[in-house]
Amino acid sequence: MRTLVIGDIHGGCKALLQVLDRADVTPNDTLIFLGDYVDGWSEAVETIEKLIELSQSNTCIFIRGNHDFWCGSWLETGVTDPIWMAHGGKETINSYIQSGYQSLYTYTHKPFFNTLQNYYIDQDNRLFLHAGFTSMHGVGREEYESNYYWDRTLWESALLADKVDKHTLEDILTKPKRLNHYKEIYIGHTPTIHHDRDTPIKAYNLWNIDTGTAFTGKLTILDIDTKDFWQSDPLPSLYPTEKGRN
Repeated sequence: MRTLVIGDIHGGCKALLQVLDRADVTPNDTLIFLGDYVDGWSEAVETIEKLIELSQSNTCIFIRGNHDFWCGSWLETGVTDPIWMAHGGKETINSYIQSGYQSLYTYTHKPFFNTLQNYYIDQDNRLFLHAGFTSMHGVGREEYESNYYWDRTLWESALLADKVDKHTLEDILTKPKRLNHYKEIYIGHTPTIHHDRDTPIKAYNLWNIDTGTAFTGKLTILDIDTKDFWQSDPLPSLYPTEKGRN
């Protein structure tokens, strides 16, 4: 039995199918998805359908990403956010229109988006969330819910902590220590390709699993116990006639 964490998918269902196969995922595996299931590539509907299918065969944890917040709000109200439209929303709406979303998807996809979790903490005190949090008391004391799927200061803090000599770490991470509330933290949201890497990056006790699926990178699955990981092909090679979010 493995616990596998999966990075941002961004409508790249072909990459999802490919990496599930490469990781040899079976119903015995627990799957933790870090959010941003839509926006970018053309298969938003197919991606959500596959995730719902996986939830029927596997133990799955689905985290809410900022793009999922936008899409869920649109499915609920029919109102589009102009910022969302400029960052992949148009491709997602086209995917739903082509699939006849007003019938089947109204009854299956809306509940999916409505039941996404802001974060998950496992029995070994490992935290999973899309972006970050700002409360020095931990996720349960976060003042603004949107930080769970928008914040980048946690990632920046982890990068800083990773560069600091251990003897001076106490001076940098003053009590209460935001990172040290948890054994490990797993996030997406900030593509590692922004750091010239298309593989997961570990900084201090935080793992960034968003390896650039929305752009030119790959989709990643990582085993949280062994730290082995598997990746899809670069997304532009799987969708050669599309631009993604380049």
